[in-house]
Amino acid sequence: MSTAVANPYPPVKIGIVSVSDRASAGIYVDKGLPALQDWLSRALKNPLQFEPRLIPDEQAAIQAALIELVDAGCALVLTTGGTGPALRDVTPEATLAVAHKEMPGFGEQMRQISLNFVPTAILSRQVAVIRNQTLIINLPGQPKSIAETLEGLRDADGKSVVPGIFAAVPYCIDLIGGPYLEADEAVCKAWRPKTAVRSFPTTP
Repeated sequence: MSTAVANPYPPVKIGIVSVSDRASAGIYVDKGLPALQDWLSRALKNPLQFEPRLIPDEQAAIQAALIELVDAGCALVLTTGGTGPALRDVTPEATLAVAHKEMPGFGEQMRQISLNFVPTAILSRQVAVIRNQTLIINLPGQPKSIAETLEGLRDADGKSVVPGIFAAVPYCIDLIGGPYLEADEAVCKAWRPKTAVRSFPTTP
């Protein structure tokens, strides 16, 4: 008789936010939230609790949602949508408005990755910030682009060519006092200095 092994990793609460006027109005089915939840469920070994929000492109509503998710104890908040140059795209402004610290490297790397696929990646305005002990990152609006920026680029043999931004997320959350995130290397290899790597029991 087999014995189920309890998950040894700490539970993590993650906020996922899809910003879209039309999806929030029910004009079409939102694809951002399912894409975020699917990728994170594959990438992380921790027990995950998701806090989803589907909201219109309104800066006040986005700011309120981000603050609410931080106050609810989310270690990580990922947004999708509203990061282009269109008049209704205000997700970066809302994100910066609630920030205690900016983390510009995330946006720089996302645009670098996306430029390998489309020249219009230079039009994206994604930002990342820290509020209290929460990392907030703006992601692109399309599910395919979400996965590309999180995972990075691989060659034909599956070897990483350009690291995705998620490689730096677990250690960043370590540094701001959040829970220890254990990534599945088959999806995305996270990087930590050896002194920050922890071991967890894998048997009951």
